[in-house]
Amino acid sequence: MIAIADYGVGNLFSLRCSFEFIGADVVVTSSADELRSADKIVLPGVGAFRDAAALLEKSGLADVIVEEAAAGKPLLGICLGMQLLFDKSFEYGEYEGLGLIKGNVAPIADDLKEPLKIPQIGWNALSFPGEKNRLFKYINEGDCVYFVHSYYAKDCEDSVIATTEYGISITAAVAKDNVFGCQFHPEKSGEVGLNILRAFCEL
Repeated sequence: MIAIADYGVGNLFSLRCSFEFIGADVVVTSSADELRSADKIVLPGVGAFRDAAALLEKSGLADVIVEEAAAGKPLLGICLGMQLLFDKSFEYGEYEGLGLIKGNVAPIADDLKEPLKIPQIGWNALSFPGEKNRLFKYINEGDCVYFVHSYYAKDCEDSVIATTEYGISITAAVAKDNVFGCQFHPEKSGEVGLNILRAFCEL
């Protein structure tokens, strides 16, 4: 069973529907016990890092997610959920993340060398540095996925498994052992996104 963590922030309906479409056994839950009993965990998220981190902590699920990931359970963070996996975010201040992946989250605008619209919204192609990660076994380099974000992960070179270009190289996906993160939305990325979710289900 795949448990989608419901802590008050996230695109829960479309994410659940995407997993159901590919035949996965999935539940949306705010129960710590269900997260512990699940085979895999998905951490969604939309909105501001500070608010999401506070809600995740208040829900009591933050410690459970860290403990389950440390025990080897596959974990997938999506969009803001990916950003929460890192050490810190500098979104309107400085806030602590879950510390599951080394790195920080910073404004895209601060690093751009040309005027581009922020947030980055739309379809962008993926590039794979090094050997293609198992999360992408059903897709190809150059396939496009859907992004909506104003902040991106940096100082995380050792964990980057996919990038995209938006004036600068943007961290599109990361992995460290059993912990994975996608800055883009697989559930909004058509067949390419579904194939990424299929690969996650098989981990």
